[in-house]
Amino acid sequence: MTIHKTVLKLAVLGVCAALPLAQAADIIQVESTGARSQSVLGSTVVPYKEVTLSAQIPGVVKYVAGSVGANLAQGAVVFQVDDSQLRAKRAEVVAQITMAQSGYQNSQSQYYRELTSPRSKDIGAMPGFGLPAMFDRFAVRPFANSFMGNYDSDTIRQADLNNAMAGVSQAQSQVQQAMSQLQAIDASLRDASAYAPFEGIIMEKMVEVGDTVQPGQPLVKFGYVKYKRLQADVPSGLVGNLSKDMLLPARIDGSTNTNVRVAEIYPVADASRHTVTVKFDIPMEITTAPGMYAEIYVPENKNGSQVIVIPKSALLKGSSLPSVLVVKDDNSSELRMIRVGADQNGGSKVAVVSGLKEGERIINDPPAGVSSGWMPEGAKAPEPAKDTPVAESSPKTPVAPAAEASAQPTATAAK
Repeated sequence: MTIHKTVLKLAVLGVCAALPLAQAADIIQVESTGARSQSVLGSTVVPYKEVTLSAQIPGVVKYVAGSVGANLAQGAVVFQVDDSQLRAKRAEVVAQITMAQSGYQNSQSQYYRELTSPRSKDIGAMPGFGLPAMFDRFAVRPFANSFMGNYDSDTIRQADLNNAMAGVSQAQSQVQQAMSQLQAIDASLRDASAYAPFEGIIMEKMVEVGDTVQPGQPLVKFGYVKYKRLQADVPSGLVGNLSKDMLLPARIDGSTNTNVRVAEIYPVADASRHTVTVKFDIPMEITTAPGMYAEIYVPENKNGSQVIVIPKSALLKGSSLPSVLVVKDDNSSELRMIRVGADQNGGSKVAVVSGLKEGERIINDPPAGVSSGWMPEGAKAPEPAKDTPVAESSPKTPVAPAAEASAQPTATAAK
């Protein structure tokens, strides 16, 4: 019996202790203050520079510099594709170049021989001490040139020179063709390895050693993270209030408050979302990592104006979207979603961009789980229960709706 009484007393004490928390809600009036209205925009921490390295040749990956987060210097090899076939083909082309160069040298020698000692005038072309050649040169050829008119030794010499010169040009073209093939293979060999364009870290690795890749396939994302930025999609109606080098307040990862500088405003807007991409520089002393979430407070207008503010405690707890309970004229409440802005008054209040007007009444500090129609204790005179005497401190006269809110603390204190 004693145990049951003890449990009952503890239960009563628990209800009594919880009762003041349930009755802590009160009705307040929406106010405005002279400040610049701001919108809260979500953004993401991004590296100062970021590139995606892709495969340039087909093959099997035989080397990757490290795992995600590996720090590499400028010019370091990030990954490498097997280039054994390319090196074998290069050796073949080098042999072709050697043969082409030999042919080119031979062609040049034949040309210089024809230029200095024409075959058409070689006295030793026929056998026998040169006597038949001398007879041909001094008797037969002059007779043919004078009387027959169908033999011209100079024309024959020029034809021989042109033939030798053509051989030189063909040999030179073969050398150049082989050299071009060698340059193409060397370029492919360079493409087999990807080099870090700047100092940075591996942000994402999409390949492992042994994977077969094709040209154009993304393999590694590489970023320069010594300096970092915030990237946000700003509505086109707000981007006009921003200018380069402008400082704006921001909150990174929900805990770090700082100021960021407008670094870059894209000149075009997204046609589907009607937003403009804007990048903001983060101070170097702020510790962040790419991919973190951040909030940026963008001004609604360039000039200061009256801003609606409410206590943060007036926002409904557990709601996915910012919402409050608005008290209507008939002394009942309705749930209304609002759009909040930047924090005000040291973080105890928040600006309301839309959804409320100055002078409206809302319920402050409502308990979790309430919805439309809920009203705090003391907001209106409760009806006495049956067979239960009315407390002396209860009001005996009806209270006007406007006076109920002002009389609430007294009624609560009386209870």
